[in-house]
Amino acid sequence: MSLLSIRRRPEPVLALAEHERRMVWRLAALLLDYPGEHTLALLDRLSSAAAQLPDEVRGHFEPVLAYLRDTPDIEVAQSYVETFDMRRRASLHLTFYAYGDTRKRGMALLRFKHAYRQAGAELGDEELPDHLPVLLEFAATVDPIGGERLLGEHVPVLELLRLSLGDNNSPYSGVLAAVLATLPPVTTADRRRIAELAAQGPPEEEVGLEPFAMDPALFDATEGRR
Repeated sequence: MSLLSIRRRPEPVLALAEHERRMVWRLAALLLDYPGEHTLALLDRLSSAAAQLPDEVRGHFEPVLAYLRDTPDIEVAQSYVETFDMRRRASLHLTFYAYGDTRKRGMALLRFKHAYRQAGAELGDEELPDHLPVLLEFAATVDPIGGERLLGEHVPVLELLRLSLGDNNSPYSGVLAAVLATLPPVTTADRRRIAELAAQGPPEEEVGLEPFAMDPALFDATEGRR
C-alpha cells in the first residue's frame, strides 16, 4: 500500500469542532518548530490557547509546555537539534521516511508544493514543503480541508514519529498525539505500513532530489535544509 494513497475514513479520533482542530494544528506547528526566541516568548499565549481545548487533547500539550518553560533556552535548542535533525527516525520531513533523499522523494515534495499553490499559498525558500510545522501551519491558517487531507495521508509517518519520540522520552511525543487525535484513527493497514517503515528505515541514494530541477523555488528550498 502506497504511503501517499488517499484514505477517506469516517471520523477522527476525537470529535473536535473545526476551530478546535485548527487550534491544535496551530499550536503543534509552533511547538514543533525550532524553539527560537520568538517561539519561546509565546509560551504564555500558547499555554492559554491550549487551556481552551478539551481535556483529552489539552493533556497532550502540557508536558512539552512545561518542558519549554522549565528548561534553559540553550538546552532546549540543543535538545531540539539532537532530536529532530540528527536522528533519521525522528525527522519532521514527512516524505523522508518512505523515500529518503531519492528521486521519488522529489516528486512527493512537488505534490505538497502544488497543494499549497492551489490554495494560494507560496512557500518560502527556507523550508521544504513536507516539513511538518509547515504543513500544520497551512492546515491551521490557509486550507484546513487540503491540509487535513495531506496529514491524513501521512498518518503512518505521524504515528511512527510519535512512537519514536515516546521511546526516547521526548516531551514532543505529546504534540504528535494531539495532531493524531484530530485525524482518522490508525488502521490495520497503517500498522503494517508503520512496521515496514520502522524495519526498513529511510532509503539512501546519492543522486539527491533531482526532480526539484522542475521547480527552481523548490530546489532553492532544499539547499537551505541540507
